[in-house]
Amino acid sequence: MPLGATVSHLAERIRAATTTEEVADALTELTAAHNGILAALGEVLAATAEFHDELGEAADPHIARRLRYLADERLRSIRTDLCDTRNALADRHAPHPGRSTCTEEVSAAERERSAVCACPPPPRTVPAPPPPVAAGLRR
Repeated sequence: MPLGATVSHLAERIRAATTTEEVADALTELTAAHNGILAALGEVLAATAEFHDELGEAADPHIARRLRYLADERLRSIRTDLCDTRNALADRHAPHPGRSTCTEEVSAAERERSAVCACPPPPRTVPAPPPPVAAGLRR
């Protein structure tokens, strides 16, 4: 799975979560100090800054400083806020009031699955492409 898809999967897990613990677990993968996604992003920013330090053009030191600023200030702020959110959710131990675990079964009293179901929506069907147009003129 590509890295971007792995990160997107965390968002899917949060959207499908029915308890605070489930969201806290997903945020842990994002915010872990040594092997979390944000820590890895910080490493990418630092490595790119080091690369720019050695390029030698006039704008390169400015770009390197900007990348370090993003890693040291902005990313740290994001990580801190998400860690605080993760800790608060982990301490809460509560179900989400608007979500419940879905069995994908419809009771006799319901016509279809509830709109607040935590299950992902069914896959979309892609329409078949139109037939190819013949190239050139026919006589």
